[in-house]
Amino acid sequence: MNHFISVLFMSALLVTCEAQQERKVGGPCEGCEALMEFPARKLNDVDTLPAFSGTEPKLHLFGTVYERDGVTPAEGVIIYIYHTNRKGIYEKRVDSKGWESRHGIYRGWVKTNKSGTYDFYTFRPASYPNSNIAQHIHMTVKEPNTIPYYIDAVEFRDDSFLTDEQISRSSNRGGSGIVEPLQKEMIEVRRDITLGMNIPDY
Repeated sequence: MNHFISVLFMSALLVTCEAQQERKVGGPCEGCEALMEFPARKLNDVDTLPAFSGTEPKLHLFGTVYERDGVTPAEGVIIYIYHTNRKGIYEKRVDSKGWESRHGIYRGWVKTNKSGTYDFYTFRPASYPNSNIAQHIHMTVKEPNTIPYYIDAVEFRDDSFLTDEQISRSSNRGGSGIVEPLQKEMIEVRRDITLGMNIPDY
């Protein structure tokens, strides 16, 4: 009887541990763990990055996150972004720690609402100095019960450094990251995300 109870207990413990393990998706990703460095505050569906108010051109990055069917809004998905300053540098503080020392201070976090939507208020980044690399905003996502994984960065279709050949080679992880800038009160760009699209398990 004691042996049976011990086996039953161990089986229940194994099931519990497996349920708590986060599913590994997206393949190896150096720096994706930076998503977990969000500030000690409750995340919501809107975030404003540092220097937004005093930097031009201002940028509103928004979109909807969908489940794998591409239709159902995905609630509770964390999105992490980071980008360069207007000189193309990942600007840091003297006391920057963790991934801020590499990704810089222009980074932010949101958590999608019941409608699956999110909004970031920031500014348009610049290309790396003395390069022809297109302007871009890095994006990492974390679904509930998965590890963080990267998706295609946001890139601007009107960027002269973004060629048709580069666009054709895009992997479309999470959907296309190529956005059409619309100039209103500020630059508006929509980047929708489909979870699991072109994202391998591993």
